[in-house]
Amino acid sequence: FNFKTQYMSLSKYKEKRSFNVTPEPTGGEGNGDKLIFVIQKHAASRLHYDFRLEIDGVLKSWAVPKGPSTDPKVKRLAMMVEDHPYDYKDFEGMIPAKNYGAGTVIVWDNGTYEPIEKIEGKKAREKHLLKQLKEGSVKIVLHGKKLKGEYALVKTKGYEENSWLLIKHNDKYASTDDISLKDKSVSSGKTLEKVAASPEKIYGKAAKSAETADKTIAAAKKNIGNQVTPSKTVKKKVSPVKNKKVNTGDSPKAPFPETFSPMLATLVDKPFDDPGWLYEIKWDGYRAVALMDKKAVKLLSRNNKSFNEKFYPVYEAVRQWGIHAVVDGEIAVMNDKGISNFGSLQNWRSEADGSIIYYVFDIVWLNGYDLKMLPLLKRREILAELVPKEGLIRMSENFEASATEFLEAAKEMGLEGIIAKKADSEYHEGDRTKEWLKIKVNKRHEVVIGGYTNNEGSAKAFSALLVGVFEKGKLQYTGKIGTGFSDALQKELMATFKPLITGENPFNILPDVNKPSRFRRDPPHATATWLKPSLVCEVSYAEITSDGVMRHPSFEGLREDKKAADVVNETAADTSAIVGDEKKPAARTKENISSPENKSTSSKADKLIKPSGESVRKTLLNPTDELQIRKVNGHEIKFSNLSKIYWPKEKYTKRDIINYYYQVASFILPYLFDRPQSLNRYPNGITGESFYQKDVSGKAPDWIKLFPYHTSDEKNKNFMVGTDESSLLYMANLGCIEMHPWNSTIKNPDNPDWCAIDLDPGEKTTFEQVIETAQVTKKILDSIDVPGYCKTSGSTGIHIYIPLEAKYTYDECQLFGRWIATQVTHELPKFTTIERMTKQRNGKMYVDFLQNRAKATLAAPYSLRPKPGATVSMPLHWEEVKKGLKLKDFHIGNAVARAKREGDIFKPVLGKGIDMMKAMDKINALK
Repeated sequence: FNFKTQYMSLSKYKEKRSFNVTPEPTGGEGNGDKLIFVIQKHAASRLHYDFRLEIDGVLKSWAVPKGPSTDPKVKRLAMMVEDHPYDYKDFEGMIPAKNYGAGTVIVWDNGTYEPIEKIEGKKAREKHLLKQLKEGSVKIVLHGKKLKGEYALVKTKGYEENSWLLIKHNDKYASTDDISLKDKSVSSGKTLEKVAASPEKIYGKAAKSAETADKTIAAAKKNIGNQVTPSKTVKKKVSPVKNKKVNTGDSPKAPFPETFSPMLATLVDKPFDDPGWLYEIKWDGYRAVALMDKKAVKLLSRNNKSFNEKFYPVYEAVRQWGIHAVVDGEIAVMNDKGISNFGSLQNWRSEADGSIIYYVFDIVWLNGYDLKMLPLLKRREILAELVPKEGLIRMSENFEASATEFLEAAKEMGLEGIIAKKADSEYHEGDRTKEWLKIKVNKRHEVVIGGYTNNEGSAKAFSALLVGVFEKGKLQYTGKIGTGFSDALQKELMATFKPLITGENPFNILPDVNKPSRFRRDPPHATATWLKPSLVCEVSYAEITSDGVMRHPSFEGLREDKKAADVVNETAADTSAIVGDEKKPAARTKENISSPENKSTSSKADKLIKPSGESVRKTLLNPTDELQIRKVNGHEIKFSNLSKIYWPKEKYTKRDIINYYYQVASFILPYLFDRPQSLNRYPNGITGESFYQKDVSGKAPDWIKLFPYHTSDEKNKNFMVGTDESSLLYMANLGCIEMHPWNSTIKNPDNPDWCAIDLDPGEKTTFEQVIETAQVTKKILDSIDVPGYCKTSGSTGIHIYIPLEAKYTYDECQLFGRWIATQVTHELPKFTTIERMTKQRNGKMYVDFLQNRAKATLAAPYSLRPKPGATVSMPLHWEEVKKGLKLKDFHIGNAVARAKREGDIFKPVLGKGIDMMKAMDKINALK
């Protein structure tokens, strides 16, 4: 323990405090071989969090106004303040009014920490941390109760002297959840408010008098009240915590259910405006129950069919939710305006097909208790406390408006309808009750497919579907559906129909498939093919005729979540008979339209109908199907052998490659666009045989753009040219792990867009020497005012690009590159060389400028590399090019997140080119 160091370090701390008044500690000494950290939540004049690290006998401290984040995309400002004594790690209580930092303090989190680098011994770790502190970049691993994993404290440039950033690294503990919602002390379990309300719990010394205590408490409460953010006052926004204790009232204990049948709603014909009812949006999707046991998680349809694989993002979100419960909800696919569409859901195969949301509206079992007998309002209160703040699990909110106005707003916005539920209703598993009612905007119905027709002379797979509903065990014919199909959908349906074809008519009557109508008095002759009645589809229609046949029906999609035997004729019941004769449906009048509580119904609805969120690319291909056909830029691509392992150790597959390039497309495409490509194909992964393919003549689809070239024996051949996502994914589907574009485009094939310096380490050089060489290259470029942009090669070295804007020839580019490479080797002669022949390099690093020639290629920025770890050629900030940088830091698992977080920092390479003549003048001036 260095008394002198601590005394000098704490002088500022002591100058600011009067210890005869404040209960704050004055000293203390650490023990044990582990370093500690503490984060204190402090409601002073402004609410903030104090982040403290034990280093060299004291607590190095930063004030973090918005608190720490677990999201790597979020960089928190951290202002370095005076060192605090070691004993401050336990301080929790109130600093009296008129004192420095007056307000309430709790120990929000604490634990041990260590440098990211593996260093033995506490003293050695502290020495290393002090060095990092001086350099302005502290990288640590936290082992706290709330915060875990890797963090960095980075000093900012160009701002205040004490200004730093606190940044979460992208590891397994990274999350977009708001960690600040965990607002209780890890020491006492109390919130700031509860500590402020307990003056006898003031740390250290008691308050001087009751009057002093009252003033202190009042000031603390005022500070807390002023600083609490809205998200902390709305319980329904609180992120769930595993094993969170929730008041379940007098609910009985019950075992976890293996299966579950959801409660159903009764269809009624009109809206009503009675008190005691709650109104929700009727989502146009699939009913889904989430059974979240400690051992297993199931996502089931209303007929207990598994949705685990079909809607894999929802299943994964439910699996990670971390609660022990049974929750009822609806899966829907949303458009940009937040409106669900059943057709989009029915055709959903992967995240590329639309934003999928799981709207939850009820909870029926929690932590060993059966909640079904609780009133609906109480069940929803419990559910609201558990719903994650962000992500694709969302609370299906109540709508505070009259049903009449709500239905009108739903109609204007294109919704399917609304649901009305009695606020005090219990949950009746598997029953269709009168306590839950549905009111539809449009006429929709489920029907069973019993056959299809073919019109004479038609080239279509089928002309119409023959459908019906069950009544007393018999399939009652309700008409034929002839619209709502694309050619592709018809082909898919025919594949589904094939095993169900039968010679027996399943309907109660023989449908007259050649019956004329008033619109078609002489229809073409049709023949019927019968099917076993097991498929259910959704249909919209204009009306039902007196004989029970639909007019103008249109196909909406198959319903996999419903059993055919459960599809019956659902006639809307009279609202008055259901709700009560004394309660009449509300009339739509000027008075109730313009009344204050109903004034902006559609705008209120618009607030509830939230868009699916920021349009973020996720995956193109789903995780199960081996063969998937996707339309990309209007071109159909057949993706095959998707589970083939490409990286044996890491188990990354061909599917992972294609999904990666789909997600990173916007970043990599500018460096591929209009550039001929050398296809480096690895059909059997990185351990299999690979080969280069330049000529794609007669092998690529007709929509692939080509660029001609001639071989030495006068043969005409064609390079493939990068254009858009379809070309990128086509190459990935061929087994191209890495993308190799020309340095020039087809518009200026003899003029490169950049000059590249490739730092290629030899057998006797290390990557640390590569880093040193890159730094020297940067200094040389700076000396002649030439910008350079660096990226990892993803293999063994570093690439440095200089923008040229296609203003110079390859010869001029290469000469310029030679000068740079020569200067580098003059600066670092011991381990660098420009000798091209490998045998003559003597194990030195090759500073390669010869890649600046026609048809030569380097791995594109953001390209994967066929190397262990599935590394990526990643653009870097120059300040990242320093000791500790590793090629394996950037890989298929984190490259997309980094690119989104940092943006395309390589973009200037395609911008304004250098003036080579001015640069040469400066070179000559240096001689």
